[in-house]
Amino acid sequence: MTTRALPIDFDATTDALTIVNLTNHALFDLVGEGSATGIYGQRLTIPARRFTPVTATLIPTGELKPVAGTVFDFTKGRALSDGIRDGRDPQIVIGHGWDHNFVLDKGSTAEPGLAARVEDPASGRVLEVLTTEPGVQFYSGNFLDGTLVGKSGLSTGWVTALRWSRRNYPTRQTNPPSRRHASIPSSPITTA
Repeated sequence: MTTRALPIDFDATTDALTIVNLTNHALFDLVGEGSATGIYGQRLTIPARRFTPVTATLIPTGELKPVAGTVFDFTKGRALSDGIRDGRDPQIVIGHGWDHNFVLDKGSTAEPGLAARVEDPASGRVLEVLTTEPGVQFYSGNFLDGTLVGKSGLSTGWVTALRWSRRNYPTRQTNPPSRRHASIPSSPITTA
């Protein structure tokens, strides 16, 4: 099997103290565009024992909540069909699936480390997301409404694609910025 990589590195330099939390919003579907099963059969692992809950308007609360025993526990990996429609979890109901920041066990690192791994058992395709950031936002395509058209001309509907945004915690409303995402003039920020 050939290893392929899509490196995405960010740099920011400012002329005044500025909060910076750079990210990417590319969508992925390992089954392939137009698949009838969407992301349901794909298996996800996220090495994170905590996540950031959100309000009814999907704004992070600032709380770091344990994933153990919840549909947010991807530490050992599991199929996305197991939890994406779980109406017993208020966070899944609010987000219509997952659209949450996961607090990576590795924390901030100098070299990129594993943030997420998704596998499609049917095709054998695997995608790993690496980052130097302490968090990863996992979005399960909850608001894809069919208006986004892929390269084959097929529409991308609800839960047919995944996204991971490597990032610092999205809790700036409730916590003061740290050096990792406050650019000091003439002192650039670099993330991978």
